[in-house]
Amino acid sequence: MSAILLRDATPDDALCLGVLGMQVFLDTYATQGIRGSIATEVLEAFAPQVMARLIADPGISLLVAESNQHLVGFAQVKLNACHPMIEAPDVAELQRLYIQERFTGLGIGYQLLQAAEQCATLGGASLLWATVWDGNKRALGFYPRRGYGLLGSPVYTFQGESHGNRLFGKALGVTAI
Repeated sequence: MSAILLRDATPDDALCLGVLGMQVFLDTYATQGIRGSIATEVLEAFAPQVMARLIADPGISLLVAESNQHLVGFAQVKLNACHPMIEAPDVAELQRLYIQERFTGLGIGYQLLQAAEQCATLGGASLLWATVWDGNKRALGFYPRRGYGLLGSPVYTFQGESHGNRLFGKALGVTAI
């Protein structure tokens, strides 16, 4: 396997990020097949124009993992993203940490997570949080191994359906300016 390059997403990445996002989303959440609510959610969330807006948003950082000039994963961090179950000020949300299935288990997720933590720290966040779907066993094990504590059990609703989640968070070291 080629070396993994981590870098900030560029506008030219919007199409590939959208397709990669769709693929990982469907691999993770469409465990019983495709139904209307999942199809609608994935098309709305990962359309190339949506990804382009995220790339251009100054409050969001999109970091990509690239192997041999192919995108294989990405992390999406939103600064100043409070959550009702978190009392800490200046928190950031890891909105997505997606790795193409073929590239899981190679440490790419951990590399992207470290880069996301650094991004959040540089943005002034004291804590990085993420929600994980109850059915995503791999992710439920991943975050605690990386120092994230369980902070609660929120419910996520999309397309009129509610799904149980776990809220994880990790305190970040603030760099001196």
